[in-house]
Amino acid sequence: MSYVSWFKQLNKNSIPTAGGKGANLGEMFNIGLPIPPGFVITAPTYKLFTEKTKIKDKILSLLEGLDVENNKQLQKVSAQIQKLISSTPVPKDMAAEIMSSYEKMGTGKNEVFVAVRSSATAEDLPSASFAGQQATFLNVKGKTSLIKAVSGCWASLFTARAIYYRVKNNFEHSKVFIAVVVQKMVDSTKSGIMFTINPSNNNPSEIVIEAVYGLGELIVQGIVIPDRYLVNKDSLKIIKKEISDQPIQLIKV
Repeated sequence: MSYVSWFKQLNKNSIPTAGGKGANLGEMFNIGLPIPPGFVITAPTYKLFTEKTKIKDKILSLLEGLDVENNKQLQKVSAQIQKLISSTPVPKDMAAEIMSSYEKMGTGKNEVFVAVRSSATAEDLPSASFAGQQATFLNVKGKTSLIKAVSGCWASLFTARAIYYRVKNNFEHSKVFIAVVVQKMVDSTKSGIMFTINPSNNNPSEIVIEAVYGLGELIVQGIVIPDRYLVNKDSLKIIKKEISDQPIQLIKV
């Protein structure tokens, strides 16, 4: 099997392979939107990693009988599983294909900076949203750093928050997998998030745009209060704007 799928090979129906984020990036790429190039280390690759390295049963054993309401126990088990995944070497054939795909994103001997982003197969479902629960690594450069970041994304499937959420929403741990998006970095001076339906009141005629200086991770983490624009979907005119004080920004130095 191939361990990697490029965006051109993916679409909105690729969630079992690429997770929610990866599938949507494939869809955007294939309709011609100007997104940075990249590929996805597939969810079946993660599944095979846990099976080939024989850590799958160890993970399930650690989760057996876990009381997620016992925060001390939850944090301990989460840390044990994440350490187990992060410290388990990626099989050579998997690592080779991942690194070869990364090399194709560069020019000659120049290694590019990439964003390495988790993409869970149970992400952004109508009944539940796992978005934001797993890890993202920005400005990753070099093959060794890339493999380490991929392991970090795989391990983040078992953060305490993610474990708790799955249990409370009746998702079996053994049936939720994770893909990893590897996408060329953009040194953005400004970043934003757009909601095509106003999330505050579910008004389908309103678009909400939130923006910050630098990379957009500070919006996701809630560290900076973003500027906020309310836009009429039909006329595309700004109905309302709120400009916030932004004392910091995230940039590559």
